[in-house]
Amino acid sequence: MTKKRLFDLLLSILGLLVLSPIFIIVIIIIFIFMGRPIFFIQTRPGYLGKPFKLLKFRTMIEVNKDKSSSADESYRIKPLGKFLRRTSLDELPELINVIKGDMSLVGPRPLLMDYLPYYTSEQFKRHDVLPGITGFAQIRGRNSLSWEEKFDLDLWYIKNRNILLDVRILIETISVVLSGKGVSAKNHVSMPRFDEKIIRENNKENSFEQ
Repeated sequence: MTKKRLFDLLLSILGLLVLSPIFIIVIIIIFIFMGRPIFFIQTRPGYLGKPFKLLKFRTMIEVNKDKSSSADESYRIKPLGKFLRRTSLDELPELINVIKGDMSLVGPRPLLMDYLPYYTSEQFKRHDVLPGITGFAQIRGRNSLSWEEKFDLDLWYIKNRNILLDVRILIETISVVLSGKGVSAKNHVSMPRFDEKIIRENNKENSFEQ
């Protein structure tokens, strides 16, 4: 077991124990105001891009299939969901992912499986380490950053990572979470999709070539 894995395991178990009252309260509140399911489970790319099941508290209301195909899903985020996201309480179940070994406390955030075909070889290096609950990009602007800025910060972390840097990022994450800054990009629930951005840019380039 590496020092980082031991560090992650001990802090995650301690975090679950200390935060268990909040964990239970959030479960009860979601059940009362949004019903089931309590958790949001989604396949995300982990180490080397291998899929794992990410666990979060649900922040969106359920809708019928016709509406769920809409690109704009802001109508699905109610005040409770916005509060959970702004305070990052929706991320608490990811401590279970860390204990299981799917994630680390600190590392590049796990994005969507859909994005994998669109990464450059350099950007794909963000999967050279376990994804994290928080990361260097999260303390430098979160979703207010562009995709390129996020990836640059992720790659910088991978090249310079050590336990002291992880401790620094975890401490600064507390300040970022309390401030509520950078939760959403302008005019978006969280961030515009990376694959849509690439497709749009490719279409623009193709239109110039014709």
